[in-house]
This record gives sequence, C-alpha cells and structure tokens, in this order.
Amino acid sequence: MRNVRRVGVLGGNRIPFARSNGRYAKASNSDMLGAALDGLVARFGLAGERVGEVAAGAVLKHSRDFNLTREVVLGSTLDGRTPAVDLQQACGTGLQTVIYVANKIALGQIDSGIAGGVDTTSDAPLALNENFRKALLELSQARSLGARAQAAMRLRPLQPFQPEIPRNAEPRTGMSMGEHAAITALRWGVTREAQDELALDSHRNLAAAYDDGFLDDLVTPYLGLSQDQNLRADTTLDKLAKLKPAFGVKGENPTMPLGSDQAVLSASTSRPLERPGPTMPLGSDQAVLSTSTSRPLERPGPTMTAGNSTPLTDGAALVLLGTDEWAAEHRLPVQAYVVDAQTAAVDFTPHNPHPEGLLTAPVYAVPELLTRNGLTLQDFDFYEIHEAFASQVLATLAAWESEEFCRENLGLEKALGPIDRTKLNVRGGSLAAGHPFAATGGRIVATLAKLLATRGSGRGLISICAAGGQGVVAILER
Repeated sequence: MRNVRRVGVLGGNRIPFARSNGRYAKASNSDMLGAALDGLVARFGLAGERVGEVAAGAVLKHSRDFNLTREVVLGSTLDGRTPAVDLQQACGTGLQTVIYVANKIALGQIDSGIAGGVDTTSDAPLALNENFRKALLELSQARSLGARAQAAMRLRPLQPFQPEIPRNAEPRTGMSMGEHAAITALRWGVTREAQDELALDSHRNLAAAYDDGFLDDLVTPYLGLSQDQNLRADTTLDKLAKLKPAFGVKGENPTMPLGSDQAVLSASTSRPLERPGPTMPLGSDQAVLSTSTSRPLERPGPTMTAGNSTPLTDGAALVLLGTDEWAAEHRLPVQAYVVDAQTAAVDFTPHNPHPEGLLTAPVYAVPELLTRNGLTLQDFDFYEIHEAFASQVLATLAAWESEEFCRENLGLEKALGPIDRTKLNVRGGSLAAGHPFAATGGRIVATLAKLLATRGSGRGLISICAAGGQGVVAILER
C-alpha cells in the first residue's frame, strides 16, 4: 500500500465579495468562478497546465449549471484535459472541496488540484410556480386535441408571475438560519454586547488586512471592486448598537424565547425551559414551554442584528493544492499543509426529542478531530471560525468551555476549555467580508495558509457550520 503523501496549500485567489444585488448583480456563478480561476492561473503561472483536478461548487445553482466547474475550466487557460467536478454541502462546500482534493493527492491519485466554490444570491434561480409547471408538462405530453384542451384549462393568468423563489429556510422546520441561531443565542445567554464586539473585531481585522497588504496576493479585483463590499472600516460599537434586531423578533412579546412563534412545542414534557446554558441540548431548537403556567417566561430581548449577522453575498474563492514535489517543479513555495479534517452532523429536527442547534455540528466535530491528532483546543496559533452569526461563534466557544456540556454531550472528562481570543479570525471573518455560501471555505483556507506561512510555523484550526445541521472542521500546519 502506498504511503500517504503530505498535501500542501500553495496559495489561493478570490474576487472581492459583494453584497447581494450590488456590484455583481449581473454576474453569474460561471462568471465569478471563472474570474477567480483566471486570477489563480495567472498568479501561479498555470496557463496551459494540466492540473490533477478542479473541484468546486455552488449552493444556489441554475439547472443550466449542472456541470458548472467543468465548463469554467474549459473556458479558462488551463489545459482542457483538466478534469473537474461539482460538490455541494451548503456553507461547508468550499472546505469540503479542499478535503476532497487533498485526499486524492494524499492517496497518490493526483499530484495537484484546485478547490473552492462560488455563490450568488443576486442571480438566484427562480422556478416555475409548481401548478404552472405541472400544467405545462401535462400540456407538452398531451397527444390529442381533447387532452391538450383539458391541460390548458389548468393554466391560470397569474401563474407565470408567481415563481418559486429560493428561501433561506430549513425544509424540516420552515425556520431561517437566523431564526435557528436566535434560539441558540438564547439558550447560551449570548449578549448583544458580546456579539457586537465580535462584529467590530471582524471589521477592524479585515480592514487592517487590506491596509497592510496582507490580501494583495489573495484577492483579484473584479467588476470595479478591489475590497469586500460589506467591509465597514469605520464602524463602531455605538453604530452597531443602534441597529434594530433582525432575528427572533416575530413573537408578540420580545421577552419570550427567541423564535418562539416558529418553535415546535414539546408534547412530551410540561417542564418549563428554565434558563439558557449547558443543561439544555446545545442551542436546542425545540422550545420547551410550560403548559401549566400562564405567566410569560422572562427572557432577554432579541440580540441579533444586521450588524452581527452575515449579509447575503456574491463571490468566489479558490485554493491551489499540491505535493511537495509538484510544488518544487513549479517553483511554488508550500504555505501550509492539510493535516486532517472531520465532518459532523446534528439532529435539529422536531423528530428528535432533544433537538440540537442548527449550527452546532462543529462543536461535535472538533473534539473528534483533536482526539485523533492528540491535540488540545489550546494547541493552535490561529482559529478560523466561520462567522455565520456572531452569536453562533460565541455559543460554540461557550459550549467548549462548559464542563457539564462537554461531559454529558461530548463524552469528555472535562471541558475543552477557552481559546485565546486574540488568535481568532485575526484577518477578519465572514461578518466583515460577507459569506457567499460555497466560497467561504476557500477564503478561510487561503487566509490561514498565508498566516502560517507569514509566521513561519504553527498550527491553525478551521471550523465551518452549515445548513442542514452539518459542520466541517480541519487542521492546517506549517
């Protein structure tokens, strides 16, 4: 059996991320992924090169883009014999493509590869109204005049103007990701002030990364943007504090559990939800409300705003991977190595009597990854935790610090403990840069690899939560 080979991260490239319906409103996934790939090829001198494989994906995709990555490769200056594949795992897509390519390189199947993703909410696919679609199918399949007339009678004048629009909601609950996160924030007592402070750090760190040139060889200008459109270098805690809550506000009484109007009431218990914290399943998305009391449960008001939550974003990001030998042949320095990765999932659905928080899977994935590699949570020089919401990051950290939660839910003897917050998202995170779903993993991997290369040595932990109650985590080293 072959020895497992080391897999190096040689660098990355992305386009600046744009707010939905902003600068990239008329750009397609193909356009943006092509721009990111062209920039990567130019930066690393890969024109005419036959790369082992290109893996990328998009969460929101038109049917015409069934072979998106391959078509983008064919439209690039890479050798047309470079194979390509589309992968998708919601917000974990970018990191999963890195893992996919890295595993192939490690096993000797390929020597190099490109991984990443792209997403646009500006050019989101619209589907026909379901009744309209079925009527058109029936009409096209009709063989007689009578059958066609009968099918045509099912058509209605307004149906063409009632398309099915993609929703940022979980099919199993009907709740948006933000509504789920609001409940998790409540369970763990995450404050508005702590969320705003994390958001402020994200903007300050990203602004500094642009100002000192750290991102010069990671970002290629596109359609008039040279920096991420969501970046607010001049934001302050006062400005963030003035923003109105955006999630967990639908109930009539804002002191009720956040998102309680969307929550699934437990039929198996009459015990009231007593308090946030580790005594409940992490971020449990099932509000356990007392049926024996008419007094409202006193809870903090909504805490999640547009300022401490990521906006809908368009963009693309890619990473170049290879063996030491391939890198040396192409005179490309290795910035860091992909050491290991782990994927986990939690059951957040109403079918689970103790449902978990939608975005809490990384809480479970990280301990498995640490155990397999003989590491502790403190054995890292950098932590790149995807900031879907500030509350989700803070709840994750709180879970790892909780003795009770780590014993009862993670099966550990003690808490994983705190991290050094000065090592967290030191070059900015998704709250500042934005979050094109499938592109975030590529941005994070490229950023962390360069951080390790700049430092000269060290280890970094990546943690990305994803829709569907999933999470992807990884370790990079130099």
